[in-house]
Amino acid sequence: MTVKVGDVIPDGTLQYVPYDPKEALTACPRPIQLNIHEKLKGKKAIIFAIPGPFTPTCSENHVPGFLSAYDALKAKGVQDVICISVVDGFIMNAFAKAYNAGDKVIMAGDGSAIFSSALGLTQDLTKMGMGIRSKRFAIVVDDLVVKYVGIEQAPGVTSSGAEAVLAKL
Repeated sequence: MTVKVGDVIPDGTLQYVPYDPKEALTACPRPIQLNIHEKLKGKKAIIFAIPGPFTPTCSENHVPGFLSAYDALKAKGVQDVICISVVDGFIMNAFAKAYNAGDKVIMAGDGSAIFSSALGLTQDLTKMGMGIRSKRFAIVVDDLVVKYVGIEQAPGVTSSGAEAVLAKL
């Protein structure tokens, strides 16, 4: 079953590396756990998912859109922006560094797709050599309650993009 407006966001554990401005691009720090309910309790937040870091749409459109919209999202009361992908926390850390996410967007791995599966938002990209991945989506959460779900039904970024999310805040 797919998560919908009014649901409590499922709890889950992701892996990420906290932002460190002194960390070199080639540094390999160990990811730590990010518990969804602990992190987002009492907060307004956005969770958006990309099928694959370093892939064209994710790298050229989806992630840059949220980075560019960061100040506007904060002005609307968003406290955390989390980007997830079905890869490990090491890859998401490298992706964060490559795209200068800094402390604006938490780049977190959902390595085994457990959280994405709990949301009902996975897709099988085995034919493309990528295995099970998350769908491209954005969710607005306020004190753990889902307020908006935008799931892409075709290639590209529309309902899951920063502009669509801003319009729903």
